[in-house]
Amino acid sequence: MEISAAKLKLQISRTLLYVFLIILAVLCIIPFYIMIVNGSRTNVEINTGVTLIPGSNIIGNMKTILIITANINFFMGFVNSTIVAVCATTLSIYIASLTAYGFVFYEFPLKKVCFGIIMASMMIPAQLGLIGLYDLYLRMNLLDSLLALILPAGAAAATVYFLRQYIRSVLPEYIIQAARIDGAHDLSIFHRIALPIMSPGIATMAIFGFVFNWNNFLLPLIVLTTEDNYTLPLMVAQLNSSLYARDYGAIYLAVALSIFPIIVVFAFLQRFLITGVSFGSLKE
Repeated sequence: MEISAAKLKLQISRTLLYVFLIILAVLCIIPFYIMIVNGSRTNVEINTGVTLIPGSNIIGNMKTILIITANINFFMGFVNSTIVAVCATTLSIYIASLTAYGFVFYEFPLKKVCFGIIMASMMIPAQLGLIGLYDLYLRMNLLDSLLALILPAGAAAATVYFLRQYIRSVLPEYIIQAARIDGAHDLSIFHRIALPIMSPGIATMAIFGFVFNWNNFLLPLIVLTTEDNYTLPLMVAQLNSSLYARDYGAIYLAVALSIFPIIVVFAFLQRFLITGVSFGSLKE
C-alpha cells in the first residue's frame, strides 16, 4: 500500500509538472504566434483587436514588403546581420572560452583582482560606454563599418563568468594535467580537450550571443550611416517610419521573417544542450 501510494504521488507530481511546462510553453509561443497571425492581416483587422485566427492578407503584405524592397534593400540587411551575428558570436565565444579556461587552470598575479574587475563590469550599463566607444571608433576610422559591430563582442563578461563556472563543473584538472604529462601544448589541450567538453556550455552562450547580436539595434543606429551597411533591425525600423507607419501587417510580417534565422540557430544548437544535460546527469 505504501509503495502504491508513493507511486501515485510521484505520478501526480509528474502530471502537474508536465501541465505546468505545457502552460509555460504555450505562454512563450503565443506572442510569436500572434505576430505571425498579424502578419497575415490587414490594418483594419489588426486595429479591431487580437485574434488567434490567421488572416487572408499574407500575400498582400508580402507584396507590400517587395514594393518597399525597391527602396530598402532587405536582402543586404539580412546579409549584414548574418555577418555581424556569426562573426560577433564566434569572437565572443572563443575569447570568453579562452579567458575562462585561463582563470580556472592557471595561476598568475592579481588573478582574483582581474576576475573581480570582469565581474564589476557586468554591473555597468553598456550604454554608458557608447560615447567613449564612438570616440574610439572615430579615431580608428572604424565608423560606418560592420567591424565596429563585431569587435565589442570580444568583451563579454557574462559569457566569461558562465563558462568559468561551467568549466569548473565538467572539466576535472587531472585531465589537463594528464595531457601536459603526455607532452601536449597548452593551446592544443584547449582546442582538442577543453573545447569539446565545453561544447554544451558554449552552445548555450552561443544562442544568447547570436540572438543579442542579431537583434542589436542601438549600436548599429549610432555607428552606421550608410544604408548599404544597415543591419536588419535598422531596416525593419524604417518600416515604422512616417512613410510606412500605417502598414502594420507588413511590419509584423517583416519582423516574423527576421526572426527565422534565430529559430534555425536554436534548432541547430539544441542538440548540444541536450548532450550537456545528459552529460551532467551522468557525471559523478
